[in-house]
Amino acid sequence: MPRLYGFEDMAYQRVREVEAEGIRAAASRRLEKQSFPAITAWMSEHGYRTTQGNEFKPDVLAGVLRHPAIAGLRENEDGELVDSGGPRIIPVADFLAIRAMKQSNDPGKQRADQREYLLSGSLGVCGLCACSLGASPSNRGSRGYRCIPSTAQHPGGCGKVRIAAELFETYLAEHVLAELAKPEVAALIGQARDELLAQATQLRKDAAAARRRQKKLGESYAETQDLSLKAFKAADKKLTDLIRESMTRARFLEQVKHVPVGDIPDLVRWWKHAPLAAKKGVLVLFLEQVALYPAASRGSRTVDADRVALKWRQWDSGIATSAQSA
Repeated sequence: MPRLYGFEDMAYQRVREVEAEGIRAAASRRLEKQSFPAITAWMSEHGYRTTQGNEFKPDVLAGVLRHPAIAGLRENEDGELVDSGGPRIIPVADFLAIRAMKQSNDPGKQRADQREYLLSGSLGVCGLCACSLGASPSNRGSRGYRCIPSTAQHPGGCGKVRIAAELFETYLAEHVLAELAKPEVAALIGQARDELLAQATQLRKDAAAARRRQKKLGESYAETQDLSLKAFKAADKKLTDLIRESMTRARFLEQVKHVPVGDIPDLVRWWKHAPLAAKKGVLVLFLEQVALYPAASRGSRTVDADRVALKWRQWDSGIATSAQSA
């Protein structure tokens, strides 16, 4: 039987801190009413994997967040939740709030379009605090992006920036398609794509090297104990972070493999019918970062010219995309 994500042992007494970080982040997003598909997409993009090394699925993540052990609880013979005496990865109040959420918010019951967000990973950031934007449906269920407010479990975000997904994604599409339509840019798409894929390959090699160093570190500590436990844990965590960051960046760049190479007569029509993976790849190919700022007026149905800053990617192939911003 596989161990519970977040714990080293089946008795739920020793926390695996690297995985506990993922639980806290997922719980924070769930409390913000994000759907399980949106949360698992975020976890995959940031390198979190199950105990078997697979990407999280919504039902698997739901099972973790509803397991009493993550809040230091257990069920007694009467099915009541009682203190287990174990460590608490998330507060009891947060755990109970997640358990009490409506069944309509459960995995598998989300509308398909609620799972499809063009911006992902580290591409979109809050212009005020530089934290990554998260998928955050409105109270009426329409798709949206938001700077997730800071919590004890997920510190950082200011929570002051929000935008409707359709408006934001239309704005981005208009700008990247305008670049793609330039003959001198379109001619270099294949070369630029290969450059980014080569970077991704190197990042995967860096992660593999770090894994070998981590294994050697563990073997050395077990055999000689020249390092103190504190020093060993610090070194192990540093390597774990390096592996996760390298793999996250590699997967982000590898999205460009879905970008078509060759002449596309009607770019607007192609974009309308293109798979989401191809659209994401185009954004990654052209943009390093998209910063979103607050709207000039509340409830605005337009994207103001000073609300979005686009940082265009510089290609090594000789032609950089326009240094335009809006």
